Amino acid sequence: MDEDYFNELYERYFHRLYHVAYRITKDQQLAEDAVHETYIKAIKKIQCVEDSKKIGAWLSVIAARTAIDIIRKEKKSNVMSMEHIHLKASSLQTDHNVVEKDVEASLFNQNLYKAIHQLSAHYQTILLLKLQKGLKEQEIADILHINQNTVKTRLYRARQKLKIIVNRLETA
Repeated sequence: MDEDYFNELYERYFHRLYHVAYRITKDQQLAEDAVHETYIKAIKKIQCVEDSKKIGAWLSVIAARTAIDIIRKEKKSNVMSMEHIHLKASSLQTDHNVVEKDVEASLFNQNLYKAIHQLSAHYQTILLLKLQKGLKEQEIADILHINQNTVKTRLYRARQKLKIIVNRLETA
């Protein structure tokens, strides 16, 4: 790929991609990382784009998915540290009932986390955007470039599947 062409793409779409990534990550550094990773991925796959008019949309999708991946990675690394902090805090509690409730909540959260990762990718993505990021259906639709009604349907189905999986995990 021509270096001038890449520089032009970078200049033209950086702010748009940054905005897409920031809406997902809600963190300046993570959004910038997502944009940079987007361009790295784009360099490798630019020849796959047949219609040059769609490059902006193509880059936006890559940016959104990359930002979601970064959030997942951050979540996984934070889960271990949060569990460690939670266990330390629990050990300091003297009230037996509080400790018991904390353990139950922790087990439920672990089961919920496992259950979410058993869902298909498009259900995971929509659920994580809704639950972790607190985005509205329209915002999710805009980020993923799908219809708002599709988001609502997927959220409903994901929640139904999640209930089944969590119930199965709790009885196991």
